Amino acid sequence: MTFEATPPEATTRAHRRKTKRRVSVLGVIGELLITAGVVVLLFLGWQLWLNDIIVGGQQQAEAGELSQSWERGEGTGSTKPVDPGEPAVMAAPGNAEKFAVLIVPRWGADYERSIAEGTGAKDVLNKIGLGHYTGTQMPGEVGNFAVASHRMAYGGGFKDLHQLQIGDHIYVETQDGWYDYVYRSTEYVLPSGVGVIDPVPQAPDATAVDRMITLTTCNPFFSTAERLIAYGVYETWYPRAGGPPAEIAGTVNARSN
Repeated sequence: MTFEATPPEATTRAHRRKTKRRVSVLGVIGELLITAGVVVLLFLGWQLWLNDIIVGGQQQAEAGELSQSWERGEGTGSTKPVDPGEPAVMAAPGNAEKFAVLIVPRWGADYERSIAEGTGAKDVLNKIGLGHYTGTQMPGEVGNFAVASHRMAYGGGFKDLHQLQIGDHIYVETQDGWYDYVYRSTEYVLPSGVGVIDPVPQAPDATAVDRMITLTTCNPFFSTAERLIAYGVYETWYPRAGGPPAEIAGTVNARSN
């Protein structure tokens, strides 16, 4: 039995075809990976930057509309005395119901965000922006009015939480008026550190005698490894009948322009 030798040029052509096929497959895979990488980067850019701008703007507009409804008398609440006296305290609303607006001059003259009841991701934090921890106190009430928001994405309501400085005012507006809290301190805790929303933060057995506000968000940026906590203490309140505090009068009055 004999074997016929393959011509050298035929062997070379076959080798080239196989090499070309391998190179073509690798090229296609490489292009697909590059395309996928670009898509991921574009999505992250949308989710963490452009989306924040668009959604944040929508949330700000909605907060202004909510406040304007109170100015028109569409909200219901207690009688608004000329003398501030003890702050009015409203009953807790239903889940995902917007009941207050947060105004923080440190974060810009146009910063205002609605606060809704609850801290569910889909129905409150991702949709409305800021959520009140159910079971914590209401604005002006003795104890701890605790609020959560995303650091980035979905409007990034507390993106600049780390920029607060001692003495900064944090205003909470409701149908009854404006509650003035003053920032005092920051704390970093693990996600399990739920003691920050106790009536007396981190002191579960203590009896509350002060009125406080606690703002919570994820930390660091692009991570949920820990929580950044900002505390403020109540200073006074401004009944709606007497108009807003001077520091935010421009922000409030601009809504009707």
